[in-house]
Amino acid sequence: MKKSTFTAAVLAAAFTACGLGAAASATPAAPLNVVALGDSTASGTGAGLYHRGTHHTCWRSSNSYSEVAVAKLRAAGRTVEFRNATCSGAGINEMRTTFKSQPAQLDALKPNTNVVLLTVGANDIKYVEFGGLCMQGDCSKAGKSVTDQLPAMSKNLLGLFGEIKAKSPKAKVVLVGYGRQLTAGANGAAAADPICAPTVFSAEERAEGNKVVSALDMTLRVTAKAAGATFVSPYVDSVNLGKEFAGHSQCESGAPYYRGFDALAPNEEGQEAVLHLNKDGQAALGELVTAQLR
Repeated sequence: MKKSTFTAAVLAAAFTACGLGAAASATPAAPLNVVALGDSTASGTGAGLYHRGTHHTCWRSSNSYSEVAVAKLRAAGRTVEFRNATCSGAGINEMRTTFKSQPAQLDALKPNTNVVLLTVGANDIKYVEFGGLCMQGDCSKAGKSVTDQLPAMSKNLLGLFGEIKAKSPKAKVVLVGYGRQLTAGANGAAAADPICAPTVFSAEERAEGNKVVSALDMTLRVTAKAAGATFVSPYVDSVNLGKEFAGHSQCESGAPYYRGFDALAPNEEGQEAVLHLNKDGQAALGELVTAQLR
């Protein structure tokens, strides 16, 4: 054997032994099996581009944070198998049974599920009804009626985590929070939506509402930790928003990440989308979720 041929053969063997051989010799990563579960924030109500057959029912959006995260993983070269079982209006109990003619969301889980993305809990404490009271009446002293329901919700959510673990024992569970829909202070320069009018949300009502969403975020955060799950939220500590969401609540100076009364315009989703994340808000939340899956 010529010296040059011998040297090439030795180098090739050395590189292969060190794991530096041709890419074709590498074992491809197994598909990542992802399942999305939860309520309107999980489904992407308010973010547009809805799956066929889900208008005015589950409002499953291709712009939802779970679909954003899956698309980013796929763009990075990861093979992802994805099942979206989310449905607007779902509470914890609705995930265990048929809801809006859809199978129980928990039925989407399999033993080989690797990741479960989940947002749920707001409907269990009647947060939507609280928001309706704020817009149509006076909720400035009604927050306690909502936060009093948080311990029971947390207990039920812990039970749900156990059911998810039983169905998908190897899955990483990522619980995703809701964020802060309304500015905590005075209206910013970009507060053009009618929902920002003081006759809709007074300063006192905004303060009360923000206490409620902070308490909800903290409860979800603590519950996720107790269950050994990962928690992702627009908040960094249940009081302060992270840089991705700071300045983007409805009625602040930055472009809003939440829908206002624009959702009530003709050919829009209607009241179900009010104070829900818009496309940009879901995209920002999707970035936070993706960071936990890379």
